[in-house]
Amino acid sequence: MKLNEPFVITISREVGSGGRTVGKKLAAKLGVHYSDKQLIKALQEKFNLTVSGIEKLKGEKKSWISDFISAVAPIPKSSMLVDNAKYVDDFRKDVNVKDVYEAEKEVLNAIADEGSCVIAGRSGFFVLKDRPNKVDVFITASRSKRVEHVMAKQGLTLEQAETIVDSLDEGRDNYVKRFTGLSRYDLRNYNLVLNMDNLTEDQAVDLILQYIKG
Repeated sequence: MKLNEPFVITISREVGSGGRTVGKKLAAKLGVHYSDKQLIKALQEKFNLTVSGIEKLKGEKKSWISDFISAVAPIPKSSMLVDNAKYVDDFRKDVNVKDVYEAEKEVLNAIADEGSCVIAGRSGFFVLKDRPNKVDVFITASRSKRVEHVMAKQGLTLEQAETIVDSLDEGRDNYVKRFTGLSRYDLRNYNLVLNMDNLTEDQAVDLILQYIKG
């Protein structure tokens, strides 16, 4: 990778692996923009959805709106709304998972056009595949370690954490497969794969830096 020219590093990660923190620390070390919440915010503004709503949408293999409305009707849960005063009828009923994917592509390319950046998740390895100066990284860890991390971070029981890890793993892979024709677990998608079981986040950052500096 040529660090003296605009570059993109994509960080694909499993939930609970610490990949988000690795991405943030890597961007800080490189002095470039880190994209994660920025993309979520853009999707919230476009579709009037919170993070939980977007994750539900992305995990569906088909149109999600009917099930979504059924889940929150007649009065939607406040956690599913950007504005707690809004009701189900305020949602755009023409929005589907393809709309979100197209929005993600727009946002990711706009971010990459701005200059060097680290982008976490969101199918960046595929959406930005034609960028000439790019490295794709996958951050993984054992299921037990990831469940433990989610339990500690969110104060959940073992069963609750296992449900979150398993459902997000399946939902995110469904999403990637639908629009890329690839599995996010196919390691051929990436230039570098790191297993966090015996690595700290700082050690992971150092390994990525060593790789991109050649």
